[in-house]
Amino acid sequence: MIAIERQFYAYLDEMQVITILLPYNYHQGSSSVFFLTGENLNAPVAIREKINLQDSVKYICDIGLNLEIGRQYHVFDEHGGKTDLQIGAVIRTPEFDQFFYYGGNDLGAAFSPEKTVFKLWAPTATNVKINLISPDSGESEHVPMTRLENGVWTIEVERNLEMYRYTYLVCINLEWREAVDPYARAVTVNGKYGAIIDLEHTKTEKPGLPPLEHHVDAVIYETHIRDFTIHPCSGVQHKGTYSGAAERCTVSRHGEPTCLSYVKKLGITHIEFLPFNDFEGVDELNRLQTYNWGYNPIHFNVPDGSYSSDPENPYTRIIELKKLIGAVHEAGMRVIMDAVYNHVYIRETSAFEKLVPGYYFRHDSHGLPSNGTGVGNDFASERLMARKFIIDSVIYWMKEYHVDGFRFDLMGIIDVITLQEIRKAVDQIDPAALIIGEGWDLNTPIPAGMKANIGNQEKLPRIGQFNDWFRDTIKGSTFNLYDKGYIFGNERFVDAAKQVLAASIGIGARKRGLFLEPGQSVNYVESHDNHTLWDKISVCDQEAGEQLNQKRHRLATSLVLLAQGIPFLHSGQEFFRTKKGIGNSYRSPDEINWLDWDLRDQHLETVEYIRGLISLRQSHQAFRLREAAQIKQHMIFLAAQTPVIGYCLSNVKEFGKWDTIAVFFNPTLSVQEIVLPENGMWNILVNDRLASATPIGELRGETAMMDPCSVFVGVI
Repeated sequence: MIAIERQFYAYLDEMQVITILLPYNYHQGSSSVFFLTGENLNAPVAIREKINLQDSVKYICDIGLNLEIGRQYHVFDEHGGKTDLQIGAVIRTPEFDQFFYYGGNDLGAAFSPEKTVFKLWAPTATNVKINLISPDSGESEHVPMTRLENGVWTIEVERNLEMYRYTYLVCINLEWREAVDPYARAVTVNGKYGAIIDLEHTKTEKPGLPPLEHHVDAVIYETHIRDFTIHPCSGVQHKGTYSGAAERCTVSRHGEPTCLSYVKKLGITHIEFLPFNDFEGVDELNRLQTYNWGYNPIHFNVPDGSYSSDPENPYTRIIELKKLIGAVHEAGMRVIMDAVYNHVYIRETSAFEKLVPGYYFRHDSHGLPSNGTGVGNDFASERLMARKFIIDSVIYWMKEYHVDGFRFDLMGIIDVITLQEIRKAVDQIDPAALIIGEGWDLNTPIPAGMKANIGNQEKLPRIGQFNDWFRDTIKGSTFNLYDKGYIFGNERFVDAAKQVLAASIGIGARKRGLFLEPGQSVNYVESHDNHTLWDKISVCDQEAGEQLNQKRHRLATSLVLLAQGIPFLHSGQEFFRTKKGIGNSYRSPDEINWLDWDLRDQHLETVEYIRGLISLRQSHQAFRLREAAQIKQHMIFLAAQTPVIGYCLSNVKEFGKWDTIAVFFNPTLSVQEIVLPENGMWNILVNDRLASATPIGELRGETAMMDPCSVFVGVI
């Protein structure tokens, strides 16, 4: 950037309003008249208001005409002083948004061996060049771009540019800025430059997948690409990489399936990978020296190079990620991409801010960047070109990489219209694709009714929300480590537990639920965030033995899998994953974050139990009813000794083999007698030791005894 010395300042804050700031040390901040000049323009401006500030005088002036944004203008005062007219708050007005909206689908670099066409949206720039860097000589070539309508700049370079690096040089407010193309499809190591490649060299075909008739049929398994395989006993050759996560038939030191083969055997339908778009926090040339979850987005349409076998080759990361997604598909599972469109790593250095400063991020009433995300910036999804970028990116990942769904990080920052438009765009490609997100109510400056949070779920049909009511009811508050939830026998949570087991749609006396339909409730007790369930349970009851805490842990996971809605498991939850008490392990070492396959081998009995529950859930649609009305019709809660909870799925033969299903949860430390809804011959599918879709025993009568801290499922 070039430093510009200005005696005073002038900003275009609305289409016909400029704000002028005269410091007190410049003619005491006084001027009775101002003139606006430009090409074929020299006119006085009308001073509407004069405001004394702490260090300057602020003049709000009407100019009476629409200026041509992208051209240079100057302001003179009565003393002969001169300053350039800078782009100010006008960039965040609806008029600017509407006037400069560009609906084309060709932003970025469109490569062919004969030519490459570049298009960049930079409406406030007065000059733009593309910086092309030769892959052979390393020399730079600056080629001027031509301005089109809607603030789009373009250049067509008629030669083969494959493997050239490139950036954009833009002049805004008399300052030259350099930025990587936000629409870049490939980058160099550590994302320093965009790279021009031929995507045809990376093409893959998406195989046929088992049908997913409804989103509640999904069982989601969240993992991190590096965590998944980095453990010394993962049996994977290429540990911590895309290629390693794609390996099949891997086994632990005891010969048990690991990684992809293991997840397939568990019965999972969707693997959700933590962010794999290009992020900051790990040096791609020294990837094992540091660790990061990936919530520091840099380039949104490019895979991160830290999982690549050759981060210096722009093709390698793309090919290897596509092969990983293909391997998941070949195993009959789907891929959910953890998408971080709510913020960027650092606003000031992001391509968005450099190319169109002030547009892509929200600002508060004082003009300061808002921080509802807690990481220094909120992406302004409600602005038309910001919304377009997100939708374009989602479509790109689905069409180019064949991802099957998205988990939106801090979804409550994004506006509801953007999520609605995303759902429409996704449905055009694959209506079965899942869209889920964190619908937390965050302090960002858009109206409350516009936030894509749980409170506005009626505006977000067919979009799942992480159900924190479920999470905190079952295990206790996530943010109070010592708070004990339902699995500890806490009677205070019994009524809430019944509600969340019914997908939080509102049953019994509670006429209005948290959600309208079961597909909106993503049920979970553990995720990559915060303490693992095992670490919380261990702290909550330090006097309990390991065996009891394992039973509580298994009970919590059982509640997730036997509740209506969409079940979500954190990888390793099925074998008591621990992070050694670390509650926020986003940059902790591998030893804290990895999936410990030795620990898994120690708990094969529990793994088999969870596998049985997944199989049971998938064997009968009554465990995954698709409509709130069906839940209210068929799900009946039974009388039981508090805090035992029992429910009956009655008259459900239309959904599967069994007509009546009885489910009980006993969180107490004593044997409990339960009363079944019918007197007859019951087939037992789940008890304190076994879980299966096929009977593991029989029981005649209408009563049964439940072991402490256990689950019972019987069917007729």
